Amino acid sequence: MEKRIERRVLRKPELMTRIGLSDASIYRMEKAGKFPKRIRLGGQSVGWFSDEVDKWFDQKSEERG
Repeated sequence: MEKRIERRVLRKPELMTRIGLSDASIYRMEKAGKFPKRIRLGGQSVGWFSDEVDKWFDQKSEERG
């Protein structure tokens, strides 16, 4: 039996608080391929996988040397 890793979804208000960037900045970075892509949750609801956001943070940390 395959073990599935549980993934947590961050909704936009939590994401913005966590990373300290505006909605417009997040959107621009997504379009440029510099931030994890959002997932559609239904209707107008979107979210981001927390593990992908954590990986983005790790990359930013590595970039600063």
